[in-house]
Amino acid sequence: MNLNATMLGQALSFVIFVWLCMKYVWPPLTALLDERQRVIAEGLSQTEFAAKELQLAKANGAKLLEEAKQQASGLVEQGNKRRTQIIDEAKLEAEQEKARIIAEGQTELEGERHRIREELRHEMTTLVIESAEKLISRQLDTDANRALVDKIITEL
Repeated sequence: MNLNATMLGQALSFVIFVWLCMKYVWPPLTALLDERQRVIAEGLSQTEFAAKELQLAKANGAKLLEEAKQQASGLVEQGNKRRTQIIDEAKLEAEQEKARIIAEGQTELEGERHRIREELRHEMTTLVIESAEKLISRQLDTDANRALVDKIITEL
């Protein structure tokens, strides 16, 4: 065998192999690598976008949290004002009720005083008449005596 023919056969086989690889193997590999490169670039782009969105979401979350804290403190302050208002209203109502009860008690006391005075006046009249009867030792007209004693008591 001739070394040149073998080398020529091997070179020809190698050229056919390279041509077949360039025609049928290389384009799908290149397309696959290009597709992979595109997917990786999109992934990096989406990662950057997601990072920006995360920062924006954090900023919005902090803002919303601050607003919620302000609203909560406003509600607490409003609740404290309402509590103070209710306490003041209850104190006012209690004072009014106390004044009403005292007024009723005073009215009742005055009525009781008047009733006791009338009873005492009546008993005093009766005792004066009985004393006068014993002193005079005779029975006088009771109505006339009562009127006379009432007149004396009123003058006193």
